Amino acid sequence: MSSSYDKFQKRRLISSYFSVVLSVFLVLFLLGILGLFVINSKKLSDDFKEEIAMTVFFDNDANDTIIKAFDSEMQTAPFVKSFVYVTKDAAAKMHTDIIGEDFMNFLGANPLQNSFDIHLKADYVVNDSIAKIETRLRKNEMVSDIVYDKQLVNLVNDNIKKVSFWILIVSGFLALVAVLLINSSMRLSIYSNRFIIKTMQMVGATKSFIRKPFIWRSIKLGMIGAGLAILGLIGTLYYINTNYPNLNILEEQTMTTAVLIGVLVVGIIITWLSTYFATQRFLNLRTDDLY
Repeated sequence: MSSSYDKFQKRRLISSYFSVVLSVFLVLFLLGILGLFVINSKKLSDDFKEEIAMTVFFDNDANDTIIKAFDSEMQTAPFVKSFVYVTKDAAAKMHTDIIGEDFMNFLGANPLQNSFDIHLKADYVVNDSIAKIETRLRKNEMVSDIVYDKQLVNLVNDNIKKVSFWILIVSGFLALVAVLLINSSMRLSIYSNRFIIKTMQMVGATKSFIRKPFIWRSIKLGMIGAGLAILGLIGTLYYINTNYPNLNILEEQTMTTAVLIGVLVVGIIITWLSTYFATQRFLNLRTDDLY
């Protein structure tokens, strides 16, 4: 009978440990995924912004000296990520390749102009900054026109603000859920040992002495759950990098490492705090309230 009861208690204890590790793993894995998404969403939004080109057209009267001077200016400009000089002949060839016919046969001349396709750094792809850059470039008397997709710039910035807001909301919600779930699991684990806690207190053990083994056990379980979450995140990163190499998801190695370390630290802190307050609750209960 005693052996059967001991086996039952052992199974219940293992089940309790398993539920703690599982809850820690699931919550931290979701938080880690969200953290990785936040890191790479900034990169993806920056890459998208930097794909928006500003085209600067020059009058046909602009000579090589003026073009070279503008080229040198763009090389040192702080707002330029990259640029390319497109001659009117090269532009005509690109148009011909796109439409499949040589339009100059109909017009008799090339109406296009020499131009620079400029890709701005992501931080400058906002309305105020682009307006200042456009004003600066128009001071060049040989610049005939400056063209870029203003509506696309507005759309990108508005959507990034909305996405950032909802990411903040979801992050806060998941963090709250993480604390509540892990705290509930830890309290259930401590609850099964409430009589042991009270017995130790009755024979004169101090509160810190009673809490210590429970806290260390919880930290170990938290580390196991966090370790499994980290392995899951590494596997997810490997899968995405293998199947979607264009995303360059492993490029931000420092931030990715910070997220993985953060998952481990959060797992330890939450399990430590949850166990501390759970044991404190049972230490403050009267014996009659344990039943």
